[in-house]
Amino acid sequence: MNKKISLGAAIAFMVVIAGITFCITMMVALNHFNQMVHNVSEREAMYNKLSNIDNEVRQNYSGAQTIDEEYLNDLIAAGYIRGIGDQYASYYTKSEYEAMLQEEKGELVSIGVRTYQDETGYVGVLSVETGSAAEQNGIQRGDLIVSIDGVDLKTISYTQAVQMLKGQVGTKCTIVYRRDGIDTTKELQRVALTPTYVTSRVIDGIGYIEIREFNDTAIEQFKEEIEKVMKDNVTGLILDVRQNNSLSIDAANEILNVLLPSHDLGYIVDTDGESKLSGTSDSYYINLPMTVLVDSSTGCAAEYFAAIMREVSDVKLIGSQTMGKSAIQEVRPLTDGSAISITVSHFLTSTQTDIEGVGLKVDYEIKLSTEQTKNPASVTDETDPHIHKAIEVLNSKMDGDSQAQSTTESSQESSEQTNE
Repeated sequence: MNKKISLGAAIAFMVVIAGITFCITMMVALNHFNQMVHNVSEREAMYNKLSNIDNEVRQNYSGAQTIDEEYLNDLIAAGYIRGIGDQYASYYTKSEYEAMLQEEKGELVSIGVRTYQDETGYVGVLSVETGSAAEQNGIQRGDLIVSIDGVDLKTISYTQAVQMLKGQVGTKCTIVYRRDGIDTTKELQRVALTPTYVTSRVIDGIGYIEIREFNDTAIEQFKEEIEKVMKDNVTGLILDVRQNNSLSIDAANEILNVLLPSHDLGYIVDTDGESKLSGTSDSYYINLPMTVLVDSSTGCAAEYFAAIMREVSDVKLIGSQTMGKSAIQEVRPLTDGSAISITVSHFLTSTQTDIEGVGLKVDYEIKLSTEQTKNPASVTDETDPHIHKAIEVLNSKMDGDSQAQSTTESSQESSEQTNE
C-alpha cells in the first residue's frame, strides 16, 4: 500500500535537512576560520619578533651603519627557507637566479667538462664534451684541474670551483690542469654547446646507455642512442642512471614509454594529497633483457625510472641502495628578482610505493673498490664491477631463455612424433 507524505511533513523534513547542512557548513567554516586566525597570529608573532630584532640591532649594534642591507635580506630569506622543514628547499639570490636563467637559455656555459671532487681537493675530469673548449685544449678524462684564473682550487669549495668554470659565451679563463704529475696551463674560450645527457656504446654485444639527466633534451638524445645500439643487433641493454638526481618525471615517462610494454607508470601526489596517474606506456617496447645500474646518488626521477623498470618488466637493479628522494621541487621567482625552490609534490611508483627516505634496495649489491670510489675517472668498462655484474646477469638470462625455448621446441617435436 502506497503511503502519502503530507505537505507539512515534507516541509519539516526539508527544514531538518537544511538545518543539518547549515550546522555542518558552519562547523567547517568555523574550523577553517579558526585555523586562519591561528596562522595569522603565528605570522604576526614572526613579523613582530623580526621587527624587534631589527630595532635592537639598529639602536644598539655598533656597526649598524655599515650593514649590507641586500646581504642581510638574502640571509633572512635563506634562513626562512631553512626553517620550513623542507630538506630540499633552496633560496637563490637575484644574481644566482639570473645565472640559472642564463644557463637554461645557453647564455652561461662551462668549459665543457663533467667533474667530481677529487680527494686531493682539486677538481677531477670525468668526461669532456665534443667540440668544447676543454677538448680543443687537450683536456682529458682523468686530468685534475688545480687552478682557475690563478685561484688554487684547494682554497675554495668544490661548488665554487664548478661555478668558476662557467661564464658568458665567448669569455675566457685560464686553467691549470695536472696529468701524470705535470701541470699544463691553457687559456680557454667558452663556447655554447648542447650538453650531452645520454651516451651509448656496445660492450661484449650488449648495449650500454648512460642517462646522466632526465630532461627534454635527454628524451631526444635517448631515442637517437637506443636506435644506434639496436642497429648493432645487441642481445641486451644496460641502462646506467648512477649519479643521476634530476627532477623531470615527465622526461622519465617518455623514456620508459620507449622501453616498456603497455602499462600504467607511476603517480604524482600534490600538496593537497591528491594522487593522479603520471603517465602510461604504449604497446611498443624494446623486447630485450635489461638491467639498470644505480648508486647512492641515484635520486628522484632516476629512482622513479629504476623502480618502474623493475616493477613493470622485472628488470634487475645492480649497484648500491639509492638515495630515497621522491620529493619534487619547483623554482618560484620572487618579486625582487630572487627565487626559491620548494617541494611541490612527490611521486609514487607503479605499485603506489613511496620511497622517500627509504630508497630502492638493489637485486645485486656490488661495491666499488676504495680506489674507484676516490677516483671515479679511473673506472673503465673493463674494471667497472657494476657493468661486469650486469653482463653476467644478462648473459645468464639469455642462456635461461634459450634453454627454455629449446625445451619447448623438443616437447613440441616429441608431441608431433607421438601423434604420428
